[in-house]
Amino acid sequence: MNYLLPLLSVLLGYAIALIIKPEKKKNLKLLLAFSGAFLLSLTVMHLLPEVYASAQHHDHDQGHDHSGNIGIFIMIGILFQIILEFFSKGAEHGHVHGHSEIHKMPWLLFISLCLHALLEGFPVSHHHDLALGIAIHHLPIAIILTSFFVNAKLNKTVIFVFMVSFALMTPIGTLLAESLPMLNHYYTEISAIVIGILFHISSTIIFETSEGHKFNIAKISMIVLGIVMACFI
Repeated sequence: MNYLLPLLSVLLGYAIALIIKPEKKKNLKLLLAFSGAFLLSLTVMHLLPEVYASAQHHDHDQGHDHSGNIGIFIMIGILFQIILEFFSKGAEHGHVHGHSEIHKMPWLLFISLCLHALLEGFPVSHHHDLALGIAIHHLPIAIILTSFFVNAKLNKTVIFVFMVSFALMTPIGTLLAESLPMLNHYYTEISAIVIGILFHISSTIIFETSEGHKFNIAKISMIVLGIVMACFI
């Protein structure tokens, strides 16, 4: 399931955009708000304590104090995600605009999104519940991206290759983390970077899903639901 959930969520979002063609942006924004709150809650309540516990265990074994560096790596992750969004224009949190036609593969967007999804898969190898959070996060993103590409009249084959590649990235990240001992040696540091990425993504989603950044009852309800669900995982 660690591999299937993130993969199937993107493919499901791709199929929904092509077959159902959802037009109500409000529903997608509510789904985004839920996914942002759920992912942020999983990160804060599960992944973050686990990374600090891993760092402290490593410090105890090595006789050094490196747990204080976790905060530095988290900030590196936040900065790295900001840099990625310079190229992706915020597609990681459903922030795509423009009505002009696209006639070729948007390579900068493709590389940025794939790198983002690849890194998200790394901590899933140790923290299996995160697979569900990433899957819920990727579903509305896949719907929004596919709808954007279709409206921009991007070639259907290119859209298919883009979305399948995006769907594969998180499982590949998980597979690499489980297969390469060198990556496992730096699990704590890489996971801290991913925490920074997830912090930035999820908080941005929560504050960007309403017009004028205003909260309403529906949005607050979805955020609370996301937090409550994360508590029971």
